[in-house]
Amino acid sequence: MRYEASCHCGKIAYDVEGEFTEALDCNCSLCRRRGALLAFVPRDKLILKTPEENLSRYTFNKHVIQHYFCGNCGIAVYGEGKAPDGSATAAINLRCIPAIDLDSLNINKWDGASH
Repeated sequence: MRYEASCHCGKIAYDVEGEFTEALDCNCSLCRRRGALLAFVPRDKLILKTPEENLSRYTFNKHVIQHYFCGNCGIAVYGEGKAPDGSATAAINLRCIPAIDLDSLNINKWDGASH
């Protein structure tokens, strides 16, 4: 299924294709603070509808994940990295997709603080 996602102000918008029935709730130092609920898709399933220059980027620790957010409203929209098999992956913040009923998701805790 294709979903529309965006930051709060709309400066960053994208479409993403996937079946989102579960989310990852990570407790790493970044995720714990921003409160994202994450789902992972192949990077080619995310289609940015706004200019790339609208994205602000943050990296930390090993600098292997590019965390993208809106520099205007501050909302963390998605991240990019590599799956264990080396394929390009996007970590979608499901809170940015209004059509998803967050209460219906199976939430999986991830101990990112230990990695």
